[in-house]
Amino acid sequence: MTIAGQEALEAAKRIEDDLRRIREKIEVAGLSQSFGQILFEQRRLLPDERKIRKEAQAREELIAVAGLKQIQDNEELRRLRSISGYVEQLTSGLRKDEIVLIREDLEELAEKRRELLGKESSQNEAYLRALGELDFNQNRLIGAVEAFDIFLAEHLLWVRSAPPPSIDMMLAVPSEIYQLLAPGHWLEVSQILLSRLKQSPVMFLALLVSAFLLIKYRLLHEKLLRTGKKVIKARNDEFGYTLKALALTLLMAAPWPLLTGITGWQLSSSPQGTDFSKALSHGLILLSPAFFYLKSFRTMCLPGGLAQVHFRWPESSTKALRYQLRILMLTFLPAGLVAITITRFSSAEFGSGLGRLAFVVLVMALAYFFYRLFSPNQTTLQDVLERNPTSALARFRMLWLVLALLLPVFLAVLAVLGFLYTAGILTGSLVETLWLLLGLIVIHQMAVRWLLMTRRKLAFEAAIERRRVALKAGEAAEAAHQSGEAVSVESSQHQVDEPEIDLFALSDESRKLLNTALPLLSLVGLWFIWSDILPAFGWLDTISLWHYTGTAGDQELLIPVTLRDFLLGMTILIITIVASKRFPALLEIILLQRFKTTSGGRYAATTLARYSIAVIGVLLALSVIGARWSQVQWLAAALSVGIGFGLQEIVANFISGLIILFERPIRVGDVVTIGDTDGVVTRIQIRATTIRSWDRLELLVPNKEFITGRLLNWTLSDQTTRLRIPVGIAYDSDVKKAMALMNEAALENSAVLDDPEPSVVFEAFGDSTLQLMLRCFVGLQDDRMPTLTALHEAINDKFHEAGIVMAFPQRDVHLNTSQALDVRIKRD
Repeated sequence: MTIAGQEALEAAKRIEDDLRRIREKIEVAGLSQSFGQILFEQRRLLPDERKIRKEAQAREELIAVAGLKQIQDNEELRRLRSISGYVEQLTSGLRKDEIVLIREDLEELAEKRRELLGKESSQNEAYLRALGELDFNQNRLIGAVEAFDIFLAEHLLWVRSAPPPSIDMMLAVPSEIYQLLAPGHWLEVSQILLSRLKQSPVMFLALLVSAFLLIKYRLLHEKLLRTGKKVIKARNDEFGYTLKALALTLLMAAPWPLLTGITGWQLSSSPQGTDFSKALSHGLILLSPAFFYLKSFRTMCLPGGLAQVHFRWPESSTKALRYQLRILMLTFLPAGLVAITITRFSSAEFGSGLGRLAFVVLVMALAYFFYRLFSPNQTTLQDVLERNPTSALARFRMLWLVLALLLPVFLAVLAVLGFLYTAGILTGSLVETLWLLLGLIVIHQMAVRWLLMTRRKLAFEAAIERRRVALKAGEAAEAAHQSGEAVSVESSQHQVDEPEIDLFALSDESRKLLNTALPLLSLVGLWFIWSDILPAFGWLDTISLWHYTGTAGDQELLIPVTLRDFLLGMTILIITIVASKRFPALLEIILLQRFKTTSGGRYAATTLARYSIAVIGVLLALSVIGARWSQVQWLAAALSVGIGFGLQEIVANFISGLIILFERPIRVGDVVTIGDTDGVVTRIQIRATTIRSWDRLELLVPNKEFITGRLLNWTLSDQTTRLRIPVGIAYDSDVKKAMALMNEAALENSAVLDDPEPSVVFEAFGDSTLQLMLRCFVGLQDDRMPTLTALHEAINDKFHEAGIVMAFPQRDVHLNTSQALDVRIKRD
């Protein structure tokens, strides 16, 4: 075995032994402060897994090359088994006299070649064997490191990493402050930075860039204000101005965070670095992104800046938010730098009182910031909440306030009690979540801004097109009038009244897409932020709630359902509920943008998608918590009996609902008549369909009625319907003139179709009227009632102007006067 392979094997054995001893200690003694320090020390001494994996990849290439060389050597040795045959093959193209002269020398050389190839093959085989042993042992080492990493990820978060607080620890805080501010440390840092400035061009370039941005700050601010002035003018507004304002905002915020990050990087990469400089560099590197995020968001809230002008945030909110961000920067950043520097300075200072005090200040700064945001008596978010009263931020405002206050307090308590590592990891994830939320806010506002710009652009183009068509129609009418030709009113009307884009519907669909995409993006971001902490909750698998019977081969086993399984099932249910609400809206937008589908088709697709998501999610959740067919078959049997007796109507309505979605005898938006109710279909659900009558009353009709009963759908295949307008005129009226006036009223109405053309018939001689009937067609159901009213008004006006009287019922009373009439007056 090679030396490297022996070392890898010994390291793997040592890690496995350490892991076994630590597990035994957990079982016997539990977790304690000293045990936590052992774990931290073990983690520090673990080999670099990434380095080992890179070496393994390089070694695989060496093994492949050596294996190929071994195959080539074996093939050559096979040819050299017969020296004479090998020489004959080499001299096959030469004359016999030439072969006689060189044959003896060739045979001697071939013999030496065979001997050398044999030695090379033996050495190559030994080399391959050594590489294989090294690869096996290092794979074993990687396995041990991975096992130890998993073990640390599960347990390290729950151990005390520092001693509990004491009076001596607090009394030592002044001396620790003096040690932190000791001139010697900062003199060393200054010397290292001066050395790096002379040696590293990156440091010099960063200084130049930062100085240039600081000098040009006023110019950048003026450009930002000019961009805002262009946005105010709606005619000149463009989304590019918002992108430019965002770029200017980031440039204005960049100088100091850039200088902070470069300084930390140079301190960490310096070979002259000390413990203090490396600890300080770690803090500067970690805090430079936070510095940039806070600075950018505060710059965004400047008067005339991105938030106020482009995003239309109220001035009072931006002013209050800018003030709160300033306080947060002045407290959070220095406290974070002190806490990280003290934590990394030395193991002796790891549990110092100054480090804990700085950490408490850090989390309390976060708590104060959140309090000023969500407190009911604060004005920072007041305008935003009043504009969006139904949003989750407004409805659960007190919940966010309680969480924002309890989480920092909980982290501060953990730090004071000595769980510094736990508090630091959770605080880091919480702060990264805050940066994610700030980024999502900017993305959301940029997307809303783009949608509004698109909507405004479409509206402006539609208005210009209508004006152009109207001017063109006017010019054509004027030219026809001058030439004495008749103008086709219908054609010009059809040119002007082209279908317009529903801008509000477009905005609603786009907002649905935005409200669906952002939660998905936030879930992905939260997963990346908190995924490293999830293994620490592996202890949930140790808590069994109940058991279910499972099979492994031919053997039945009791499989436990743990608390982790239960929480995972609840999470799947929550995701299912959210997905069933959000994904159908996204699907509807895709169908609207990519395919030419009707509203009824989109509704059917989204409804089926909602049902499918619900069914799949429920089945997954049940499978996670151990529900198998063997456990629920009794429920299925009970449901079968229930269906046979009392649930057949519910099942029939459900199946009828599916038939409606597939066969589509009715669709959302159809005008239907069922029984004595007329109305519009507004919703098709599992059990019943909602119909809104003309009186704005909502009628719930079981789905079975639409399948088994008689249904009149006014808009199933064509929305064209006929209007019947009966008119009765007096007996002495001019019937032909009346019929002509009724037909004229129909032709003058733009909603009445020319094909089929209107018709007026003389239907009957009534008791007191001559019965005329106007029949005409309209193309849309929405035009039916307005057209009916307009035609009644037009016919009434035309008859009144022409002197045609609409008859009313008359009765003749005949009195028999051949005898005296008996007339009496009675008093009650």
